[in-house]
Amino acid sequence: MIAVITGDIINSQQAEAELWMQKLKTLFRSWAQTPSEWEIYRGDEFQYKCAIDEVFTKIILIKSLVKTFENLDVRLAVGIGTEIFSSEKITESNGSAYVNSGRLLNEIKLNGRTLAIKTPNENINTDLNILFQWTSLDFDSWTAVSAEIIHIFAQDSTLSQEQVANQLNISQSSVSQRLKRVNYDLITMTDRYFRKKISQL
Repeated sequence: MIAVITGDIINSQQAEAELWMQKLKTLFRSWAQTPSEWEIYRGDEFQYKCAIDEVFTKIILIKSLVKTFENLDVRLAVGIGTEIFSSEKITESNGSAYVNSGRLLNEIKLNGRTLAIKTPNENINTDLNILFQWTSLDFDSWTAVSAEIIHIFAQDSTLSQEQVANQLNISQSSVSQRLKRVNYDLITMTDRYFRKKISQL
């Protein structure tokens, strides 16, 4: 099984596309090859495939990157399933992971949600989507400053608070306060729970 994340940028017209798009492309390039494993299309939509145990971390990194831009947000639909045809372009590949992800993005657009998942297991879907609805209440309210600190630590969890303080030219206590405000410990606990739950597929 694989995971496919299909997403679109919310309020994409309210920011300079060349700024956020280049940042997003740089992030995707650090993970995989384009266009076989990721692609940005129709101006503000994208698709990316990865291993299923990496999904929550990737969600955090994509969400926090986009939220560093004022007024921008992102919808993310995660499809878990098979890949029966792998094309040179991810947007032409097929299988249940792609179908689940694409259809789910349309659903969450209609009901105003920003994060959802569909797997072959309905019990897991129920549990994880309840989790995602709760986490979205927090994630959707991140400020640019909150998103920045989350993105830094999600990219490299080995960094010390002192190293990040030097990077941002702030005090170590400010880094600690920012991490507490964004409930970063809870984010890492949620990641561990997600990995445990998705391993049951």
